[in-house]
Amino acid sequence: MSARPHPVLGGPLTLFLALLLALTGLVALPAAAARAATPVCALACDTLDPSKARQDTFPVPNKTINGRIVRLHVSDPDNMAWASIDNGVTGESVWLDRSWDRGATWEGLLGRASIPGTWTGTRTLMYNITDPVGHRRGWIRACGDAGGVTCTDWAYPKVCDGSFCDGADPATASGDDTPVPSTTLFGRTISLHVDQRNGMAWGVVGGGGAGDEIWLDRSWDAGASWPEGASLGRTSVPSGATSTRTAMFATRDPRGLLYGGAVRACGREASHQEGSCTAWARPAPTRARAGADALMASYQTNEGWWRSSWWNSAVATTSIIDFAERTGRHDYDWVISRTFEQNRGVFPAGVRSSDPIEGHFISRAIDDAGWWAIAWLTAYDYTGERRYLDEAVTIANYVHQYWDPGTCGGGVWWDRERTYKNAVTSGQYLWLTTSLHQRISGDTVWGSRATTAANWYLGSGLINSSGLVNDGLNASCGNNGQTVWSYNQGLAIGAFTQLWRSTGTSRYLDTAKRLADAAMSSPALTRGGVLTESCDVGTGSCDDNQKQFKGIFMRHFADLADATGSTAHRAYVTKQADSIWTTDRDPLNRLGQRWSGTSPNPSDWRTQASALEALTAAEGP
Repeated sequence: MSARPHPVLGGPLTLFLALLLALTGLVALPAAAARAATPVCALACDTLDPSKARQDTFPVPNKTINGRIVRLHVSDPDNMAWASIDNGVTGESVWLDRSWDRGATWEGLLGRASIPGTWTGTRTLMYNITDPVGHRRGWIRACGDAGGVTCTDWAYPKVCDGSFCDGADPATASGDDTPVPSTTLFGRTISLHVDQRNGMAWGVVGGGGAGDEIWLDRSWDAGASWPEGASLGRTSVPSGATSTRTAMFATRDPRGLLYGGAVRACGREASHQEGSCTAWARPAPTRARAGADALMASYQTNEGWWRSSWWNSAVATTSIIDFAERTGRHDYDWVISRTFEQNRGVFPAGVRSSDPIEGHFISRAIDDAGWWAIAWLTAYDYTGERRYLDEAVTIANYVHQYWDPGTCGGGVWWDRERTYKNAVTSGQYLWLTTSLHQRISGDTVWGSRATTAANWYLGSGLINSSGLVNDGLNASCGNNGQTVWSYNQGLAIGAFTQLWRSTGTSRYLDTAKRLADAAMSSPALTRGGVLTESCDVGTGSCDDNQKQFKGIFMRHFADLADATGSTAHRAYVTKQADSIWTTDRDPLNRLGQRWSGTSPNPSDWRTQASALEALTAAEGP
């Protein structure tokens, strides 16, 4: 693929000089470089009062102007900054500049504040440094006007991820993989190299001559844009050599809450202006980490969910917690509380769901509430924070209101209008009652409900003669013969596994095994050894709900495999992860609906969360 030279470093000399001056922070830049600010909301919105900052650090040296001190303040836990001026007089001012393109242009005069009468200093409000929702990484600096204008250096020109930062020497890499094919241009070979373990990347140009150039581009939105990450590490082949390489650059910015960064290598031959780039790629430190990073690239940090799917966001949250629990990675622990705090309130119809959300994650859709209860029980297990258990109890009490022995002898209604008794709500109820009994000391209420629900489920007819769970019951309280969905099968496997853990009763474990074995052997759920939804077959496509069913199945199937240590069950888990990784993944680690890789195979954050559960399960207990 061909590419034009980078417009900043390869453009007019005046723009290049402007960039150099911006990086020094020593002089005021032309007013034409500043532009109006677009408000940013991440963990908080721009213009937060600094009194609410959780930290106060000083990432760059202060600047002194006519005896006045201009200081940049940063709170990394908030990912926000503010500026102050001290030792001044009335009317002198301070503000922030924020740039999304490494200082070439910036949003100027953010929060400009003037020293009031009788005071000797003042400060601005706080502004976000990065914009994870907009997939933009920012630079920030403090500026002051006290008989002249000066600015501090820009803060955070480098991305750091763990012990590695932008500019590291590729000689320190723990590996050297080439995740995408190289590209050629006028006989030169341009290749992208990755240290998978540490998520670092660099570019190499070979087979060339003096003056040939190589650089990296880095994008936080899967290659759609890269203003802050263009021409990283740009370097030329020295005289007498035929190749060179860039320094290494990170693909995750944990401080800025930016994950799943994509990179590509670009280069040009010395005597030509046009360039050529490899395809975009994301590193894969492990299968599960690669899947989690790509999933988090779609998380709406400001709203605390994955936009446009309410119950799916509950399941995605659960998948992130499972990832953390199983791998020991704490990258996304903040997501748990963020999702909880931003979504436990009241929302009118159309904001989070087509239904109103009435508080405590409750709506007229009983199963939607149930998924959130499962998420918060999982969060409680991982964090030990009582608020998550309390929330799960609140939701489970709501679900219990729709357990109705007056129709079909039991089971949970699917909706508040009591139109349908189906497998999903009854499976959720059995799992929740059992799990609450296990977690509440001295409980007898939830345990009794679990036993009642289990006996009803086994006698309800939901499980057909082949050991598969159909979708629900008909008006005559018989099995309605509707589609065998993987998530119904998985919920039943998980619920009976947990009930066996709780009671030691062998028939519960036998039931879980029978359901698991049926899922592995029936073409209704498994084809060629790979978990396959009915909507995965032929030219069919799965809707936004069905896209996430298989991950729910794998979560509960893996629980049974852990409980029994069954070689066959563990092999099935491994098979799913292997198939996803080898046939259902692109260079950006995006994972599709069809785990066998057949077409059509759409991918989005729902399919990503679903496949992540399989990759996580394969990590082992």
